[in-house]
Parts: sequence; structure tokens; C-alpha cells
Amino acid sequence: MENPESQIAAIVERNKRVEADKAWEVSLFRRLTIAMLTYAIAVLFLWLIGNDGFWLNAAVPALGYLLSTLSLPWVKRWWVRRYQAAQ
Repeated sequence: MENPESQIAAIVERNKRVEADKAWEVSLFRRLTIAMLTYAIAVLFLWLIGNDGFWLNAAVPALGYLLSTLSLPWVKRWWVRRYQAAQ
């Protein structure tokens, strides 16, 4: 069996990884990267199918994604309050 100090050290390391993962999940860099990749893939797809306005039309899914990430925090707070009240 491990000693308490090594167990605590393992927990601290795990907490650092969890905090880093959470920071990544909510980071603006992650959101913008996904939006840019979505835009690039949509441009390619729309160009391949012969869409005339592919540069502009590809912005729709990318902007939709960004809007969904911006509007979700208040929805999440509302949902958490209702969930906790039901418990």
C-alpha cells in the first residue's frame, strides 16, 4: 500500500490534469480553432459541390457554432439551478 504522501501527490497531479482539461474545454482558443476548422471544411465541401457563394455560405455553420458556445453558459446556469432545486 502506498504511503499517504504519495497518495496525496497522485491526487494533486490528477487535479492538475483535470483543471487543464477543463481550461481547454472552455478556452476561447479551442472555440476559435473549431470554428476555423468548421469554416474550412464547409468551404471545401461547398466548393466541391459547385456552390457559387461558398466563401460566404461556409460562414453559417462556423458562426452557428460560435453562437452556440456563447449562449450556452447562461443556459447551463439556468439548467443547473433547476436541476439542483429538483434534487
